Amino acid sequence: MPCNADEWLEIEKGFSNNFPHAIGSIDGEHVVIFNPPHSGSDYFNYKKTFSIVLLAVVNSKYQFIFAGIGSQGRISDGGVLRNSVLWDNICDNKLNLPTARPSPGSDIPVPYVFLGDGAFALSTHIMKPFPGDHEYGSAKRIFNDRLSRSRIIVENTFGILSARFRVFRKPIAITPEKVTLITMTSILLHNFLMNS
Repeated sequence: MPCNADEWLEIEKGFSNNFPHAIGSIDGEHVVIFNPPHSGSDYFNYKKTFSIVLLAVVNSKYQFIFAGIGSQGRISDGGVLRNSVLWDNICDNKLNLPTARPSPGSDIPVPYVFLGDGAFALSTHIMKPFPGDHEYGSAKRIFNDRLSRSRIIVENTFGILSARFRVFRKPIAITPEKVTLITMTSILLHNFLMNS
């Protein structure tokens, strides 16, 4: 994670052409596992598989800047975020995010935000699309398109991770704690390879 406002602004440069003030793309990904013994439906998700959730924030270079791993698959992305250290740090102002500044062509200060999908609740530092369908060319449609183009980076990063480490392509038959370790190790190796 970036340690200060300047490092966050460096990440923002990668998003600024398409979505100014974006400092990362956030989403949850289900890592499919076999049902752990005596867990009942705790790990059973809406996709009708058993999983743990990887909550991730990535930069525009397809690198992970935050990963929270291990929540039970039955919990929604929004619920995983609300129970994460990332959310605690956002609420407690511990991320050292840059102060709100006007967007290009405006005088109104706008906060820096993580871009998420409709599963996340709108907040000062979490931006999500307008719900519903909007007329082609409307301001809301343009906003949603631009947000989607920047947010899709996290989905692509998950795709790169699972293509690179094929263990994620089928259910993993070990304990959730060990799956968490494998996932974190894969993320660290992924970031190393993306820096090479």
